[in-house]
Amino acid sequence: MTKKCAVITGITGQDGAYLAELLLNEGYRVVGVVRRSSHYGVATHRLDWLGITDRVEMIDGDLLDVSGMCRIMREAKPDEVYNLAAQSFVKTSWDQPLLTSQSTGLGVVNMLEAVRLEAPQARFYQASSSEMYGLIQEPMQTEKTPFYPRSPYAVAKLMGHWMTVNYRESFGMHASSGILFNHESPLRGLEFVTRKITDGAARIALGKATELRMGNTDAQRDWGHAKDYVRAMWLMLQQDNPDDYVVATGQTTSVRRFIEVAFARVGLDPDKYIKTDPAFLRPAEVDVLLGDPSKAKTALGWQPQISLDEMIAEMVDADMARLKRQG
Repeated sequence: MTKKCAVITGITGQDGAYLAELLLNEGYRVVGVVRRSSHYGVATHRLDWLGITDRVEMIDGDLLDVSGMCRIMREAKPDEVYNLAAQSFVKTSWDQPLLTSQSTGLGVVNMLEAVRLEAPQARFYQASSSEMYGLIQEPMQTEKTPFYPRSPYAVAKLMGHWMTVNYRESFGMHASSGILFNHESPLRGLEFVTRKITDGAARIALGKATELRMGNTDAQRDWGHAKDYVRAMWLMLQQDNPDDYVVATGQTTSVRRFIEVAFARVGLDPDKYIKTDPAFLRPAEVDVLLGDPSKAKTALGWQPQISLDEMIAEMVDADMARLKRQG
């Protein structure tokens, strides 16, 4: 029996690595699209951490090169395509709005076009984002809640989201979007607030730092574990009909509470170490995001399995172990 083939853009990121692990465990052939860079070997560190680097086929490609993406689809002949690549750091999107618009918005169109032309049988997944809701129009966000993006990143994500809907409706493609709320793990980049917190707590506990500078600690997010959320991605492409789904826990937590749980893990009082720094405030803040995952639970049979406290503990422990190894 021929293995199913999945192409993943953004495979060296947090979600890409966990998704690759899941698909390999499901018996897939996994092809990862990576941009050629001088950091080529370093870029696979997340796959290395999961111990799956040698089981993934890597192929050079760039979302902005539609001819290259067409070549990849033609050669790989995928059954499923997961588009996870993007400039995904919200703060950076104000500094690099054009790059963000191209990779996070136009890149989706290039992917959809490559799939439409060279792999029309493939099922397509687009990584949409809860940041598209921005200035929330309803207390709890569903698939029907109006969008109000508040950053160049969110605007670009919204373009990709609606293009996915448009290709589905225009060309009959099996194209689905997962509107994922915040999801974290030990594989999250250090520039993201959650990993900044767990790394900061570990550094202070080990005597490598004396304070942690933060922006708005009153902001509230619906946080889950990336390992749970990539399972939802996969489930979407196993459905007979494509659709869009909110993936969230249905519970909101402040940045402040995240800090408290992380510091408690290493036996520290955060009030002694947290300093507010205006440099970390966003030009346009998204105060609260809270997702309603009812549709995903009912239609996909999906349920988050890792609690917030378990996730934070895993992240802090991983940062402690990493920093101890570094000496």
